[in-house]
Amino acid sequence: MNSRLLAVLASSALLLSGFAAADGETGAPPPANWVGTWASVPTATPAISTPALNNETIRQVIHTSVAGSEVRLRLTNEFGTQALRIGEVHVARRTTGTNIDPATDRVVTFSGTRSPVIPAGAPLLSDPVRLSVPARTDLVVSIYVPDPTQVTTLHAFANTGNVVAAGNVTDDAAVTGRTVGQWYFLSTVSVRADRSTEAIVAFGDSITNGSATEADTNTRWPDLLARRLRNDGVLNLGVAGNRLLHDPNPPPGSNAESFAKFFGESALRRFDRDVLAQPGAEYVIVLLGVNDLGHPGTVAPLSETVTAEDIIAAHRQLITRAHAEGLTIYGATILPFKDDTLGFYTPENAAKRRAVNNWIRTSGGYDGVIDFDKATRDAADPERLRAEFDSGDHLHPNGAGMAAMAAAIPLQLFR
Repeated sequence: MNSRLLAVLASSALLLSGFAAADGETGAPPPANWVGTWASVPTATPAISTPALNNETIRQVIHTSVAGSEVRLRLTNEFGTQALRIGEVHVARRTTGTNIDPATDRVVTFSGTRSPVIPAGAPLLSDPVRLSVPARTDLVVSIYVPDPTQVTTLHAFANTGNVVAAGNVTDDAAVTGRTVGQWYFLSTVSVRADRSTEAIVAFGDSITNGSATEADTNTRWPDLLARRLRNDGVLNLGVAGNRLLHDPNPPPGSNAESFAKFFGESALRRFDRDVLAQPGAEYVIVLLGVNDLGHPGTVAPLSETVTAEDIIAAHRQLITRAHAEGLTIYGATILPFKDDTLGFYTPENAAKRRAVNNWIRTSGGYDGVIDFDKATRDAADPERLRAEFDSGDHLHPNGAGMAAMAAAIPLQLFR
């Protein structure tokens, strides 16, 4: 290559670098910082317990964790067997109950349309909506469904009073109708954060879902963690009855056939959707395993009995998959459940719990440990929940127990 050609190439490279520098100096906007502020686990519905809508609006309250200047909704028809037609969707800030502040009411569009159709088995992400969303406040998402529709995708244990009202009342300040304690067709709400922030995914079962907390108080341990952190998104991806290793499988003819599908797909199956796909996810807290111990012989076949080694292997797989995507993942010890009213406790299950907890604490597999067992156990009988933390079934913590769990999480894990 001759010297003249080299000089031309060098000059061109310098010119291009100058353009790049000049472009940077013009203050080109940085990429949008989208982060999850709320989430729930979508599940299928048992045929006997499937709700329906027909020319009705489901008005749903969700509690944010982190603030932003814009909002996006992720709707879901993931367990539907036919396309879902949505008539209209609105989002607004809540005043009281399911009432909204009309000044904050916004129409939500999906690829530019107000009336999207969600294919069977698919989610649907909305366009960004300009709306100032404070941290730790309530939004109302109103979804109008014009046609007779089976609600085959929902989160059954919202612990929140939502309302189904007649007609398209998506923009009404107040509505009346029947109250439902479920979230329909809604799985994630994310915001465009005004500062650098990230999301923490609480990945668990009914204890994370807050089944025993008082309704409409937002006192689940992930809610209380969000209050402590202030500037990070905390997403509750807990679902009652969830197991690491098995999907719901109620014994034929048992009462569990009427509710087991609400337990959701196994943690290993749902991890990519419920953790890796969350906007801005950087951290994961895993609290799972008690249902793997307790369900076989109660609401699942005895053939699904697992060993401590099986549970540990599932935890190892979650760690591997989180690390492959660059996430930091923390293991939480399984809470005690001696003499629970659900039939989970046996000396054998207690021994398995201790073995799993010992592995979580000492193996170094997780990036850190959150010792919920230590925070909630009875000092005089470590296999039992402390009485002041017991909701009454000797397995699920009450509000005081949730507060103890949130307080037991070292905040330096997220710095």
